[in-house]
Amino acid sequence: MAAGVIRNGLGQILIARRPAHVHQGDLWEFPGGKLEPGETVTEALCREIHEELNLKVIEASPLIRIHHAYSERRVLLDVWRVDRFEGMPTGMQGQPISWVSPDELTHFVFPAANHPIVTAARLPDQYAILDDESGDPVVLRERLHDLVSRGISLIQLRARRLDVHQYEALSDYAAAYCRPRGVTLLLNADPSWVARTSASGVHLTAQRLMASSERPLGEPYWVAASCHNLRELKHAERVGVDLAVLSPVLPTATHPRAVPLGWNTFAELVEQINIPVFALGGLSPADMDVAKSHGAQGVAGIRGFLRSGAPK
Repeated sequence: MAAGVIRNGLGQILIARRPAHVHQGDLWEFPGGKLEPGETVTEALCREIHEELNLKVIEASPLIRIHHAYSERRVLLDVWRVDRFEGMPTGMQGQPISWVSPDELTHFVFPAANHPIVTAARLPDQYAILDDESGDPVVLRERLHDLVSRGISLIQLRARRLDVHQYEALSDYAAAYCRPRGVTLLLNADPSWVARTSASGVHLTAQRLMASSERPLGEPYWVAASCHNLRELKHAERVGVDLAVLSPVLPTATHPRAVPLGWNTFAELVEQINIPVFALGGLSPADMDVAKSHGAQGVAGIRGFLRSGAPK
């Protein structure tokens, strides 16, 4: 099945309610439907959105693919983000429709297969990792300001070279700086400590992830995890993390001995799980299109997000 996360100029997302008499009836969904014989996914997406909403899709890009097994059937949802369209949306089949903000999506009841789509729809396609080889808090603050000024809305504070007191002080500053600006700040730290801060959530190292038997923080915290193979990705999905970062995709200066996955292996691994995955390792925002074409939510990075003229 093809489905579309349709966004308007205000960043709102269009959802529709399923008829009461169909499978998963009366629940909300992202518009779309089954492929007809001989159709490509994009052809089906365009046709379904026109038939259901009287909209013409102008521009769409891959978002996430979901494999889900209900008790009575299995479904494959091939989900695309639609950022440009023509027309005024109308429920052509009499279905209620609504424009909602990304965070308001959690207030609606969707079929179980749609839950990872809700998460992907709420996430941006750039994930900046804040770190510095010198371990200078001043440089890290300046880099944070630069990232936020460029509209980066998802940031991980890693800062491995800081001592505990420096990291705590910087995380307090970063959380206070990010929250009023609508930036999601994840701390690469112990989850129990993160829960006592004003940060938006935690980013688990692979070691912390594999030591977790359940999701370490509940709602409304975000939980992310670093993964390097299918075993770690499957465990991340099993414990209920919101997003994963899979690396290294390409050779990196920070881990010269690590064997890169390459794009084909990256795509093969991502296809086997149902959570949004960012590509990391030797990448920058310039690699966004190739990342999305291989199943990524987007691109994560440290050096790749440094702007020319930003503090080194």
